[in-house]
Amino acid sequence: MPKMQLQAKLVNIEQLKNDIFKFSVEAKEIVKISKPGQFIEIRVTDQVEPFLRRPISIYNMDKENGILEFIFQVKGKGTEILSKKQVGDLVDIIGPLGYGTFDYSKYQNLAIIGGGIGIFPLYELAKEAKNNNKNVNTYLGFRNKEFVVLEKEFEEVSDELCLATDDGSYGKNGFAINFLKEDIEKGKIDSIYACGPLPMLRAVKDLAVQNNIPCQVSLEERMGCGIGVCLGCSVKVAKSPIDNPQYVGVCKAGPVFDATYVDF
Repeated sequence: MPKMQLQAKLVNIEQLKNDIFKFSVEAKEIVKISKPGQFIEIRVTDQVEPFLRRPISIYNMDKENGILEFIFQVKGKGTEILSKKQVGDLVDIIGPLGYGTFDYSKYQNLAIIGGGIGIFPLYELAKEAKNNNKNVNTYLGFRNKEFVVLEKEFEEVSDELCLATDDGSYGKNGFAINFLKEDIEKGKIDSIYACGPLPMLRAVKDLAVQNNIPCQVSLEERMGCGIGVCLGCSVKVAKSPIDNPQYVGVCKAGPVFDATYVDF
């Protein structure tokens, strides 16, 4: 799959929360060939440290204007440096990366479920699916009201949006998967697409298997190189023999997988 390196001009910055930023950059060449579920690798500084690029999911692609948007949370030195950039600065980007992407072409009634910062790579999927006349049912889960982001944005690209918080401080009370389960029982869902914490993905996979519903999951592992060389993001394949486990790199084989393929 083609990829390229660009010095992308930063044209807009939006601070969604104290530690969460949305950047918009001019990246026409990358946007033109990107698919929902892919990611980019960003060099945050010209200095030696930090040396490794930071992998960040693609949030939104404006193909008409060649604008790529990504959202990140400040978690360490690299993302802290990135958060200090200003409009007009250049961002060193390699992308699009990832061979495993979301594929909803065979289905009509989609369930898109995300938890916490795992919701970011799901927006482009929901938007594209809605534009392709699919029924988009979105389920977003957060710890509490203070962590809720992008409600309006997902509402605009979903036929139905269920927003839940663990403590009931905003939206529905409980885990998002509980409300997905209710809609599955009503026969409203024919496929599932998920991204979020591993416990959530395990539960979504189990729910999908129990109900014989196709499920795709986007994994968020630590990536060193982003191109399958360092093997730092390897995960065990579920179908491999117990005495001879097989591993694949999330950056190269994924980040999106058939849920039954991965051993959580």
